[in-house]
Amino acid sequence: MRHRIAGRQFSVESDHRRAMLRNLAAGVIEHGQIVTTLPKAKAVQPYVEKLITLARRRTLASRRLIQSRINDRAAFAWVADPNVKESRKKSEFWEVPAESAIEFNRYGELKKAPRLVHHLITTVAPMFEGRSGGYTRIVKLDRRRLGDSTNLVVLQLVGKESGSQVSGGRSGRRSQADKRTAFAAKSRKAGAASAKADAAGAGGESAG
Repeated sequence: MRHRIAGRQFSVESDHRRAMLRNLAAGVIEHGQIVTTLPKAKAVQPYVEKLITLARRRTLASRRLIQSRINDRAAFAWVADPNVKESRKKSEFWEVPAESAIEFNRYGELKKAPRLVHHLITTVAPMFEGRSGGYTRIVKLDRRRLGDSTNLVVLQLVGKESGSQVSGGRSGRRSQADKRTAFAAKSRKAGAASAKADAAGAGGESAG
């Protein structure tokens, strides 16, 4: 029996599960969105939203709470990574730091970069001023993970999204609604034309 055991276990130990949630949350905060499986997205979604709620307070106590719940690691190191394509060094959620803000030592180790908690408090939290909750959303993708064919989803911050389908395809509901609208417009046009023809025929008969 699962007495006093709440949440998804993912068949791993508690420290492994905690580290996984922290890494997933850090990815959402740094990139604005992540691609993962549906169970993991549902597990980390409230975790991310609670962190954003804490960050909106902007107090020393809230900063310390955030640092206890997420690793305050260096972020945006990929901006200065030559192995990352230039097209991927952009974000639709916020302005990424300039390459001059990231430094590596002569051994290729990261020496200087923006901190994740500072980015959460100064960039992510202000996006949701006046919003009482619901900072993220889950969108199902039309593809599966290689290996086990698990359904993939996108967990992303709201406010900057462009549509219901992240993959660029049209929503099925929207397509059906457009078809119904087009059919109704066609029916009204046909009905108006038929009524006009009937009126013209009745006028010709009365004249005769």
